Amino acid sequence: MSRARTLFEIRSIARSHTRTAINVLVGVMRCKDATPAARVSAANAILDRGWGKVAQPLQSGDDPLKMIHRIERVIVHPEDTSEEVLEREGAQAAAD
Repeated sequence: MSRARTLFEIRSIARSHTRTAINVLVGVMRCKDATPAARVSAANAILDRGWGKVAQPLQSGDDPLKMIHRIERVIVHPEDTSEEVLEREGAQAAAD
């Protein structure tokens, strides 16, 4: 079984429990007997899943305008494993 297939199956199983997990979080958030920390944690988890996480400011002292993003298109053979691709890219980067 390939690693990608295993990850796909794990994600699929986890996603099948989404409704139950959200209901548990809502229950904790609304529970008067839960600690305030647990209620806030549950509320934050619900908001994060529903609206996305709040953008965090950069922690480094660098000017954000100086950040460089790199996007590459890598063409691989369909039968190559991700490990083979990473090894080949690492060897190429070392040669550059």
